[in-house]
Amino acid sequence: MDSLSLISAAVAVGGAVLTALSGYWQQRRLSSMEQRTYMSRYGGSLAWAAYDLQTRLFNILHSHRIDQDPARGDGFLTAFLVRGSARDAEFVRRSTVFVLAEYLGWVEILRRDIQFLDLGRNSLNTRIMRQIAEVGHCLAAIDPASSELRLFRARQRAVGELMVHPDSEPGRRRCLGFAEFCERLDGDSRFAEWFEVLLADVDRLAADTAPAAARLRALQTQLVVLIDLLDPKQARFPKFRLAFDPAIDAPGAPPSANPANPAPVEGPAANP
Repeated sequence: MDSLSLISAAVAVGGAVLTALSGYWQQRRLSSMEQRTYMSRYGGSLAWAAYDLQTRLFNILHSHRIDQDPARGDGFLTAFLVRGSARDAEFVRRSTVFVLAEYLGWVEILRRDIQFLDLGRNSLNTRIMRQIAEVGHCLAAIDPASSELRLFRARQRAVGELMVHPDSEPGRRRCLGFAEFCERLDGDSRFAEWFEVLLADVDRLAADTAPAAARLRALQTQLVVLIDLLDPKQARFPKFRLAFDPAIDAPGAPPSANPANPAPVEGPAANP
């Protein structure tokens, strides 16, 4: 083979290698863009769902401390489930279960739409998925003293699947809203069956929060960590960044007197 042929062959091989490398890096770039798109699209909704759930847990724990001091009046669950009207009690019962179910719905949505993406080179996405797993671990944790609002992992997935709106599609998924959730509780016995124990759990927490306090505090704290990962610049939640500290009872933070018009407090907002 003469020198011209060798040069031509080398140029051809080099061109093929460059083409392959270019295709590889282009695919990597598209994959990275796809990851950012999904995290941007769903991350905000997941952050809000995590915030609503941790807020409800904070309110339950904070009001438990209020109940321990009769001079301070009634705590959140006592005010609405024990001594409130039947309408308020049902609203608080259902809304508590809803914020838990909605969080699991967004976790399921994220899992479905990123399951084939490579998160290994995106450290933030990897940390977010690990923290979601940590929240799931806390939610499934076995405590001999309490099982209220505990869901094992398979049941977490099942509840999440039920909360994904049937009309949503990949890349544009959404969860059931609260009104739709209540309609299905009332009109779909198979759907409602999945939530019967959780609804009863809220009543048990209203009767006595103490046995579940440590486990719920751990869950609420891990949700705050997840929110910090999803909202690192505090763009969505600039004020309410504090985890519940049983040694610190923030002054001036009573539970809301009206479930339809909650009064915010320093720390996670107090709303039903």
